Amino acid sequence: MDLTGETVPCRSAFGWFNDSDDCYYGLLDPQPPGDDPLWQGNYPSGAMYQVSCTGPLPGTNGGWTWLPTPPPGFGGVSVTPAELASRAVDRMQLVGPAIGITVPPDRLGLVGVPVWLWTEVSPTTWGPNSATASVPGLSVTATAQVQEIRWDMGDGNAVVCPNAGTPWYEGGIESPTCDHIYEQPSVGQPDDAYTVTATSTWDVTWSGGGASGSLTLTRSSSTTVRIGELQVLVTG
Repeated sequence: MDLTGETVPCRSAFGWFNDSDDCYYGLLDPQPPGDDPLWQGNYPSGAMYQVSCTGPLPGTNGGWTWLPTPPPGFGGVSVTPAELASRAVDRMQLVGPAIGITVPPDRLGLVGVPVWLWTEVSPTTWGPNSATASVPGLSVTATAQVQEIRWDMGDGNAVVCPNAGTPWYEGGIESPTCDHIYEQPSVGQPDDAYTVTATSTWDVTWSGGGASGSLTLTRSSSTTVRIGELQVLVTG
């Protein structure tokens, strides 16, 4: 019902009716670019709406406007800050470690020789990584960072490293940050190789909409290593 007491539809081609100002509000789709001056510096908070107010000609006396929250009567679907945080995490596209290892699948390592372990450092494999998810009137930003990587080496042993590891360099023997020494060759394993699985633990914090929280995620990747024994030939 509008200010004159006349019954009007709650929704029309112009959007949802707000009986406090006799205007229809429709969410702009797509929203203007974040650098559009129509946002008046408010992006990404709130949303832009097309406003059409009642009058002699329906759909006149309006325009575009920014609002921090949906107007009264707007029939948007409600969403919690935690649900938006989950959407923000999905946008980060977090993955398992980009495995670096001194014994790639096409080479043979040796029993007793340190195998260096590391990951390529990027926003999706190590962090930090941030993303924002928004709906009209609510915006949540999440930030993720790996805290440790667990390397299951395939021989029954695991190495937990609270760092990204150190890429091998010419002349390096023992890694200064993360490595493993095999005590038995991989012969007899599937394809005569150990399966190495690296699992990163991501700590995620988020805030927005007057709420905040944290969650822990894991992402894994794997490779194989072949380990042999150094044979010493004795002649005499």
